[in-house]
Amino acid sequence: QVQLVESGGGLVQAGDSLRLSCTVSGGAFSRYGMGWFRQAPGKERAFVAAIGLYANSFHYADSVKGRFTISRDNAKNTVYLQMDNLKPEDTAVYSCAASIQGAYTNIGGTYDYWGQGTQVTVSS
Repeated sequence: QVQLVESGGGLVQAGDSLRLSCTVSGGAFSRYGMGWFRQAPGKERAFVAAIGLYANSFHYADSVKGRFTISRDNAKNTVYLQMDNLKPEDTAVYSCAASIQGAYTNIGGTYDYWGQGTQVTVSS
């Protein structure tokens, strides 16, 4: 059974950085497209970033471009989200997702497996 476990969330101040990790077990991680989504209180889940199977296959939500970087380490079955210059509006539960088809879209329905999420809180 494929499992995704996120870590790295926390409480930080505006302008700080965090790196989220999502480790995948029970599946063929190197074949999966991976995405990060977030959900703020009272809001719908929103796309953050996604990465495909190749080094230059990724894209970002406009709201995080230039501040967030997604990457993957197939040897560690892990995808990362480096978040720099955090803003209070980045506060949310961040979840990673895996597509067994290797897709890396901004559509949640594309993904087959999801993690439980990790809380990121940015104070002003």
